[in-house]
Amino acid sequence: MTKTYAVIGDPIDHSLSPSIHNAAFRALGMDCTYIAYRIPRGELREGIDSLRQIKIAGFNVTIPHKVEMIKYLEEASEECKVIGATNTVSNEDGKLVGYNTDMDGFLEPIKKRSIPISGASVLLLGAGGAARAIVAGFAKEGAGKIMIANRTQQRGQELARFASGLGLDVECTTLEQAGKDAGKYRFIVNATAVGLRGEPSPISTKTIGPECIVYDIIYMPMNTDLIAQSKKNSATVIYGYEMLLGQAAIAFEIWHKTKAPYDAMRKALLGGF
Repeated sequence: MTKTYAVIGDPIDHSLSPSIHNAAFRALGMDCTYIAYRIPRGELREGIDSLRQIKIAGFNVTIPHKVEMIKYLEEASEECKVIGATNTVSNEDGKLVGYNTDMDGFLEPIKKRSIPISGASVLLLGAGGAARAIVAGFAKEGAGKIMIANRTQQRGQELARFASGLGLDVECTTLEQAGKDAGKYRFIVNATAVGLRGEPSPISTKTIGPECIVYDIIYMPMNTDLIAQSKKNSATVIYGYEMLLGQAAIAFEIWHKTKAPYDAMRKALLGGF
């Protein structure tokens, strides 16, 4: 019987996860399929009930459900508990078990470039589920000061308290001020959804320069306005698709208990641009 996997979120039509995982299934000759399933904000409970009814084998979770999804798990990994968000769920005999591959998936492209994180200053845009995983990753690697800029002050402060609990030196600022100060930071990370629909960068890029590393976790479009403008300013850029690929490989191995066919997944992913 064919096993079904999915990615849930809203919006979801831009997702390349089905291409990546279906390519992996073909490469290994697995009787599995992977679909995109839109669940609007506020309808997660009903969406999860539907997935249970079709006996979904596993699914990924993206914007805006990563934090709320925790409420519907029967069991959660240590990373999920620390971060307070999940992006990968396995259905184990009717029991939904949550994992978080965001942290290691985020760190992988930085490590591949041999860029040191210890002591580095960070400007983090956004305060959602992905941002929590990113904060945990920077804490794990011993980053220096983190400045959080978010549209709503309350959520930014909540994330700051989380970061402080992990031992990080953290402050909050506005998106306007973040743009003015961006060039002072070693890492500038966009963990908001701004850019997903081709919008202008969430902050001004005028002060970003060659010493900055700009990492936008949005992967479609690949060249967001933040990435495009930062490249013009000679900054080092890290694309969202790199994080996506790292996450996908880890999720695949959680579900199938076998090594992911990384090259096949990478080829499918890059063919989507």
